Amino acid sequence: MQIKVITFNIHHGKGIDGKLNLNRIAEAVEESEADFIALNEVDRFFSKRSDYADQVSWLAERLKMNSAFGAAISLKPKNSDAKREYGNALLSRYPIVSVKNHLMDSGIIEGRVLLETDVLMKEISLRMYVTHLSLNPLSRKKQIDFIADKITEDRPPVIIAGNWNMKPGGKAWRKISGILKDCYATASTPCHTFPSLRPVMKIDYIFTSRNIHVASVEVIKKIPAASDHLPLIATLILN
Repeated sequence: MQIKVITFNIHHGKGIDGKLNLNRIAEAVEESEADFIALNEVDRFFSKRSDYADQVSWLAERLKMNSAFGAAISLKPKNSDAKREYGNALLSRYPIVSVKNHLMDSGIIEGRVLLETDVLMKEISLRMYVTHLSLNPLSRKKQIDFIADKITEDRPPVIIAGNWNMKPGGKAWRKISGILKDCYATASTPCHTFPSLRPVMKIDYIFTSRNIHVASVEVIKKIPAASDHLPLIATLILN
């Protein structure tokens, strides 16, 4: 069974031109017809910067997908009864049957969380995670340790995607790569995702359990101005 997975840090819909345009985010990924889209830096009624919009619901409706959300920041309501939230999201073409949001690190400015979902694809149950790790090396190590302990308990197939803020080959990368498979390993050309206009860094990753075959991986460069990151897409085959 072939599926396509995207990971994309959308910078709450604000492009590198300083303009808020969620439609560009949708246009950047819709032609890929991905089955799953892992999103970082997503707002739900959060602030004026995103017009207090529910970006998760808007994108899910626009792309005709199911959705799950995990808040990394949760604030009291301001202009409505809804909580002001910021965090990670998953869009899925398949039913999402369970959702958990694990707090890994309650940072001063932003907590770091691991969004856990179970997705039912025909007769296959897939566990899909979305995360956005800290820029601080010590905090990131704790988060990596949390993820490693969590994933070792899972039954394959497992996919985890997001903005990891780590370099390939480093200690954090080696720890996760000892458990899961880095999709970058199959790339035939450089797959840098940051910064979007002139990407030179690999900080957005898709990892899979070892029984999943990675057919291809590439960067989507259709609308680089949509965010400060480019979307990364992997085509996977589940046995």
